[in-house]
Amino acid sequence: MRPSELAQEARQQVSEMTGLQSGTVTGLDRAGEDRWVVTVEVVELARVPDTMDVMGTFEVTLSEEGELVALRRSGRRRRSQTDQGRG
Repeated sequence: MRPSELAQEARQQVSEMTGLQSGTVTGLDRAGEDRWVVTVEVVELARVPDTMDVMGTFEVTLSEEGELVALRRSGRRRRSQTDQGRG
């Protein structure tokens, strides 16, 4: 699969597995010869104002063919929080 297809598949898998609206792909990394890890961020809890939304970050591991291998939530934050320690 092409990287854009893997990203779309990851978004769909997060939506199907969590029941949350598919979100934004924030990372796509090769993990070995036959796997990809796609990072997807979704709104887990909408708040007013939207800067208080609770965002979930999910790491989706897909095979080269786009089959789901693993899915895990790797973090949670308010939308207004910045990525501290990342650069």
